[in-house]
Amino acid sequence: MNESTSPARPLCLVTGANTGIGFEIARGLARTGARVVLACRNHAKGEAARSIIASEFKNTNAELLVVDLASQRSIRAATREFSEKYDSLDVLVNNAATSSPTRQVSPEGIELTFATNVLGYHLLTALLLESLKRAPAARIVNLASMMAYGLDPSDIQFAKRPYNGATAYAQSKQANRILTWALARRLAGTTVTANAMSPGAVDTPLLHAMAPGIAGRTTAQGADTAIWLATSSELSGVNGRFYSDRHEHPCEFRDPATEDALWSLCDRLCGISPQ
Repeated sequence: MNESTSPARPLCLVTGANTGIGFEIARGLARTGARVVLACRNHAKGEAARSIIASEFKNTNAELLVVDLASQRSIRAATREFSEKYDSLDVLVNNAATSSPTRQVSPEGIELTFATNVLGYHLLTALLLESLKRAPAARIVNLASMMAYGLDPSDIQFAKRPYNGATAYAQSKQANRILTWALARRLAGTTVTANAMSPGAVDTPLLHAMAPGIAGRTTAQGADTAIWLATSSELSGVNGRFYSDRHEHPCEFRDPATEDALWSLCDRLCGISPQ
C-alpha cells in the first residue's frame, strides 16, 4: 500500500539535495518536521546527506530517491518509483542545476545545461503533477536566478551560436522563470501553486566554476527563501510570483505567447503529449 501524507507531516521532495543549497533546503524542511525525499544523482553522496539529516532531526523521515535530472529515462524511472510508494506530494522543490564550460549533451542528445536545468524541472514536475494534485494544498518551488538572459528558443542547444557556459546557464534560468509562469497559469483553480525564486550568489562549486574568486553568501542564506515559500502560511494560495530574500520582485519575462511557445518546445523535447 502506498504511503499517504498528512497535514501534520507534509512530504517534500528536493532535487539536488546532497549538497549546497539543495541540502540546506532539505535540512530546513526536515527542521519543520516534514518528511523529506532527497532526490540525488549519486547514491553514495545522497545517502550521506540523508544520514546527516536523519541523525540531526530524530522526529522526521528522510529518504533517498536516486535520479539523474539530465536523463529523461532516469526521471521517468524515479517518478514511477516515487508513485509506487507515495500517494501524494505536498512540496516539490526543483533545485538541481549544472553548468559546463564546454558544450556537452545529455543521454538524449540535448545540450546538458538546458537538459538538466530546464527539461529536468519540466519533466519531473509533469510526472509528479497528479501526486501534487492529490495533496490538500501542494506547492512547487522552482529555483531560478537573477542571472537570467540570452534565451534563444530557435537555438537552445547552441547549434548556431558559439557555446558559452555562462550564457547557457543564464538561458536556462530565464527559461525556469518563463516556464514557472506558464505552469502557474495552468494550475489556476487547482490546489497546487508554483512560484520561482532566486537564492542569490551562493558559495557553491557552481558559483566557483562560473565566477572564480567571488565569495557568495552561505548555502543556508541561499536556501532560506525556498524554505519559506515551501512552508509559510503567508504563501497559502500564492501562485506565479518571483521572490528573492522573501520579497517579491517583478519579472521582465512575462508574456503568455512566449511562455506557451517555450512550454510546447519543452513538451516536445521531453516527449510529453500536448494536453
